[in-house]
Amino acid sequence: MNAATADRPWLGAYPPGVPADIDVDQYPSLVHLMEESFQKFAHRPAYSFMGKELSYAQVDSLSQAFAAYLQGLGLAKGDRVAIMMPNVPQYPVAVAGILRAGYVVVNVNPLYTARELEHQLRDSGAKAIVIIENFAHTLQQCIGQTPVKHVVLAAMGDLLGLLKGSIVNYVVRNVKKMVPAFNLPQAVRFNEAIARGTRGHIKRPDLSPDSVAVLQYTGGTTGVSKGAVLLHRNVIANALQSEAWNEPVMKQIPADEQPTSICALPLYHIFAFTVNMILGLRTGGKVILIPNPRDLPAVLKELSQHTFHSFPAVNTLFNGLANHPDFNTVNWSHLKVSVGGGMAVQSGTAKLWLEKTGCPICEGYGLSETSPSASCNPTTSTAYSGSIGVPLPNTWMKCLDDEGNEVPVGQPGEIAIKGPQVMAGYWQRPDETAKVMTADGFFKTGDVGVMDERGYFRIVDRKKDMILCAGFNVYPNEIEDVVSTLTGVLECAAVGIPDEKAGEAIKLVIVKKDPGLTEDQVRAHCRANLTGYKQPKVVEFRAELPKTPVGKILRRELRESK
Repeated sequence: MNAATADRPWLGAYPPGVPADIDVDQYPSLVHLMEESFQKFAHRPAYSFMGKELSYAQVDSLSQAFAAYLQGLGLAKGDRVAIMMPNVPQYPVAVAGILRAGYVVVNVNPLYTARELEHQLRDSGAKAIVIIENFAHTLQQCIGQTPVKHVVLAAMGDLLGLLKGSIVNYVVRNVKKMVPAFNLPQAVRFNEAIARGTRGHIKRPDLSPDSVAVLQYTGGTTGVSKGAVLLHRNVIANALQSEAWNEPVMKQIPADEQPTSICALPLYHIFAFTVNMILGLRTGGKVILIPNPRDLPAVLKELSQHTFHSFPAVNTLFNGLANHPDFNTVNWSHLKVSVGGGMAVQSGTAKLWLEKTGCPICEGYGLSETSPSASCNPTTSTAYSGSIGVPLPNTWMKCLDDEGNEVPVGQPGEIAIKGPQVMAGYWQRPDETAKVMTADGFFKTGDVGVMDERGYFRIVDRKKDMILCAGFNVYPNEIEDVVSTLTGVLECAAVGIPDEKAGEAIKLVIVKKDPGLTEDQVRAHCRANLTGYKQPKVVEFRAELPKTPVGKILRRELRESK
């Protein structure tokens, strides 16, 4: 073992051709990366959506117009602009426009309730928001309590051309009734913003690798969602690390085929943001946008029309597709890499996926705070390992004890990560940042893991009480905070319980103050205040909650009791 592998034992597991370190300083900003691709791949399709393709040249001109429109609003460099949309082509156009104008992208889950949206807009200080009309009613409820002054309103068919776009918008609004009534008199339509920007001029902002690119919100242990500050260099580094990691299998794509990825994960989630959108731009790839991954028949129908090579997804989606009767209507033979992230990949799912596609699921690991990818199984693996793989190039990982000392190989400890993809800190929360960063620059994840002698890491437990539901972090404190405001609740606790579909589901245990309180009332209150994946699967009433002598609720006991 040479000095490098003694220090980084995982380098021995790297496939041939994957370097220990890559040059992550190739671009001064994400704008430089994007503009290089817009020029280099101008005539290639960049995105495919509902049968319509958008070329690199079109994304270039649309995003330039959008950048000019935003600058015309008088926003200052570094101002935050929120995006609240599903996977529609306006998303990547808006991202490129916001960054080219010198602003910061704030990714927002479109399914948020007004309470959740208000917190994120206030916390980020967003001055503008790009939102799809389907969720405009949510914004209407809280906009008055936020710093948002400018609203750009998108519709599903905006970029599908006049005829098809009009039909799609008519169906979405009038047939499927997916656009609840709203009143946002100050809103400007997306296509109108583009038209105004086309007449304007863009002033190139002075961006550096240390400029803030994205605020990626993640649940906090305190129950308050915090913004992970991702710099231009963090996201660039992670896209380049992922590119190097995928290279052993992606280089097998025939020269006359454009590398194509399926984007079924939401772009507001950092996994799809980096691994589909930014990596797609870097490699001159085509990204197939899937607006609703829960509609499995529609997903499979879309996939049956494409040749594709890369499919990042969560366990629930791999499992749902592999078990669907229409699975074989899709040609899976070109698939080179299936990356599982966001939640643990289950062995049954991995086995079935390999049997049916011939392409193994490579499980990876990462967090919003790491842009997101930190480790992954080699893309050349053929068997399910049950591990989260090995650290990516330029990345260091270790397991720490409660005092912050590295534990011996094979001993459990809190996983800590160091690398160019690690965030600059939490937005305006130096106290929270200090809790998770070590003196030598490692980010403490809150996940307990073990490293074996080959440098493979495995997750064994979660240090925090966080619940990982279908790839999303859910913090019990937030749910308890919401439920405790319901009249009739004396006290409550939320815990994660194993769930075959989502990995973990939420169990809510309540002690009543009012004996008349019903489960239906609790569920209605949760629906009004918490987005879908935060809804409790099980609601249980008890006479009391188990506690320590000092009165701390013993969540572990609630998890273990049936």
